[in-house]
Amino acid sequence: MVGGLHADARKAAVERLLAEVPGSVALHHDLATAAAGTVVRTVRNAAGVVDAGETPLVNDCACCALREDLVPELVRIRDAGTTPLAVVELWDSVEPKAMAEVVTSGGLTVTGVITAVDPALVLPYLANGDDLAEGGLAAAATDQRTVADTFARQLEYAPVLAVADSPEADDEDRELLAQLHPTARRVPIGSGDPAGAPSALARAAFAGFDVEAAAAAQHPACALLPAEADAHGVSTLVWHRRRPFHPERLYAALEDLTCAAARSRGRFWLADKPDTLFHWDAAGGALCVESAGPWLASLPDAAWEMVPPVRRAAAALDWHPEHGDRCQHLVFTSPGLDRDGLQRLLESCLLTDAEYAAGRDAWQRLPHAFDTLLEV
Repeated sequence: MVGGLHADARKAAVERLLAEVPGSVALHHDLATAAAGTVVRTVRNAAGVVDAGETPLVNDCACCALREDLVPELVRIRDAGTTPLAVVELWDSVEPKAMAEVVTSGGLTVTGVITAVDPALVLPYLANGDDLAEGGLAAAATDQRTVADTFARQLEYAPVLAVADSPEADDEDRELLAQLHPTARRVPIGSGDPAGAPSALARAAFAGFDVEAAAAAQHPACALLPAEADAHGVSTLVWHRRRPFHPERLYAALEDLTCAAARSRGRFWLADKPDTLFHWDAAGGALCVESAGPWLASLPDAAWEMVPPVRRAAAALDWHPEHGDRCQHLVFTSPGLDRDGLQRLLESCLLTDAEYAAGRDAWQRLPHAFDTLLEV
């Protein structure tokens, strides 16, 4: 599966795979035709298009039509018995997580998930707070995603990044990419391998992929967040504290915190809602805050058996004798990050010593500033 909003890089990666893996085909659903009521499907190999067709929208949703059509088409390709590799080339704004889960639930094997990127475009796309609909990239009439948050999820989900050789990219661009997803394997779309040997991109396509592990790595309770870093003008600040936020002061600082970095994410807790794990997700000057369920420390012991092992392991590594797994764990990544100013602002949003000493009963009486934002 190859995706990404950087269409030129994505197409180059797919073409490289088709050229390197004999007999391989690429399946692509073009959602740009959704306004006409259909999604256009093409299957091509290294020589060109070998099959084409259309599938109607489902509930006026192009992405729903893709979900309905994807597995049957892949099964058809598999059953033909002549294709060693089917490359699913995702349309621009389609996110790989949902599609990888659809393919797996259909009884097929995902051998690799790759997001193609142009390093020179990483910061412009992360800074783009426009709605996808404004650029003709919405997957449904109700699609309210932005360019920035869609690109961030595409980038951070894939364990492999296919990196275009971009003359416009500099050290800062490449460092930003490395800090945003430090655990990703970055492979060049171009060659550079010994003559006759498969490229790193081709090897990555067959490396294997664990859908459940990938989903866990994105869950705010056990996400594999970036580590501290500072190089080539790009910084990543990891802010970890055990004291809860004062809801009113944090709410007042949201705009400044959101705009402080190109990308920020993590989990946090509010003093007036001590049982709720909140997810922080910001890109393009826009912030999404939502409940991600309860902290494990708020659950009865019997309920722990229903929690995935990876979640229990993450909580155990972060356990505090008084607060359990409750914590602030926010990560900010950006060129020109004002680390000191950002830390001061975050610290000012925590409960003061006197507020903390007042205890949980007093915390519950603090202004419920997030109720409107969370539509409580």
